[in-house]
Amino acid sequence: MASFRTLFACFAFMFLFTFSESREFLLGGKENSWKIPSSPDDFNKWAGKIRFLIGDSLVLTYDAKADSVLQVSEDDYKSCNKAKTIKSYNDGHTKIELDRSGPFFFISGAEGHCEKGQKLEVKVLSAKHGLKGTPPVASQAPAPAPAVSEPEFNAPAPAPNSGVMVRATSLGLVLGSLVGLALV
Repeated sequence: MASFRTLFACFAFMFLFTFSESREFLLGGKENSWKIPSSPDDFNKWAGKIRFLIGDSLVLTYDAKADSVLQVSEDDYKSCNKAKTIKSYNDGHTKIELDRSGPFFFISGAEGHCEKGQKLEVKVLSAKHGLKGTPPVASQAPAPAPAVSEPEFNAPAPAPNSGVMVRATSLGLVLGSLVGLALV
């Protein structure tokens, strides 16, 4: 009976640890999605289906020679004003840590792109709000998408956590612990 309790306690600890890990979200669930979308609100529809929490990261990939990502205020987001950026990214593989609750606003740095819908609003929940309702579910990273010239944002809605890349350390810890417990 004691070994069952030990096994249950270890599994419960691993379960909680796995769900407390920060997550990385690849914009649109695929590479090179940071470009003019087929519909002006495509990015925000995608972001609206995800429960971002403090500590999660947003990953945007794009052609660094032709574009950039600008973090701006809400007013500058609405007007596509690039003059007063909070942060500017131009590396082509931008990873932004969502380090506080509340909204984050991003626009394209390329001329005319924001006006055509290349902008994103991300709402980050606090830890208190993130624990209400259904907890976020860790999942395996999706299989690489085939090369596509334009993002397919009009495709069927993805699952709530599509585009999530789980840290290998959590998965390795869980699998290693389960194997170790099986050998005991």
